[in-house]
Amino acid sequence: MTSLREIFAHNLKKYRRNCGFSQSKLAEMVGVSTHHIAMIEIARNYPAMDLVERLAIALNIEIYELFIDSLSGPGQMERLYQLMAKNIEKVVGDAVEKALAGKCRH
Repeated sequence: MTSLREIFAHNLKKYRRNCGFSQSKLAEMVGVSTHHIAMIEIARNYPAMDLVERLAIALNIEIYELFIDSLSGPGQMERLYQLMAKNIEKVVGDAVEKALAGKCRH
C-alpha cells in the first residue's frame, strides 16, 4: 500500500519535471531550500499546507493533483479520501490530547 507521503512525493517530482524545473528552481519559486524539496521528493519530509499551496501554484496545477495516486487505477479518489481522513483524524486527535493535557496542568 502506497502512503500519502509517497504519492505526494511521486506527483511533486512528476509535475516538477513536466514543467522543466530543477529542484533548485522550484525551491526558489516557493521560498524553501533545494534540500527541502529533495527531501519531500524522496518522501522523507512532508510539506506544510501553505507550502503545498505554493507548490501547486508554481506548478500551475490544482492542489488535489498532488495527492492523486495515478498508479493504482480505479478507486483512487476513494482511496485518497480514506488516506486523508485517517491523517486528519490523527492530527485532530493529537491536538485535542495536547489541549487537554495543557488544561490539566493548572
